[in-house]
Amino acid sequence: MRIGELSQRTGVSPRSLRYYEDQGLLTSSRSDAGQRHYSDAAVQRVSLIRQLFDAGMSSRVIATVLPCVDIPGDLDAAEETFTAMLRERDRIDADIAHLIETRDALDVLIRANSRHRAELSAAPQSGAQST
Repeated sequence: MRIGELSQRTGVSPRSLRYYEDQGLLTSSRSDAGQRHYSDAAVQRVSLIRQLFDAGMSSRVIATVLPCVDIPGDLDAAEETFTAMLRERDRIDADIAHLIETRDALDVLIRANSRHRAELSAAPQSGAQST
């Protein structure tokens, strides 16, 4: 299939598909006219790449993880992939911890704002000024 069809079937723009190729995440063959052609398996490959991007992985990390899918019997690839996945999990854990800290700080501000608003609404309102 050509790049436009792969784009339609996956919902990923042709520009992104070309980027995936540039990063070594996706491969295609070329016609005599230079058009990209993808196998049917590329649909699943693009889906996997999207899932990994959505999980917050960079293209560099994805390129490290994909050989485990491509060469499942290669122990060196499996070890490298395992290490990369542990690093990514640690990064995600750190991101989660940071988000929790940020949420907790925001909760403090929300409570302070709620008290302030309650004080303002309980305070006597100044009367209309006369002219």
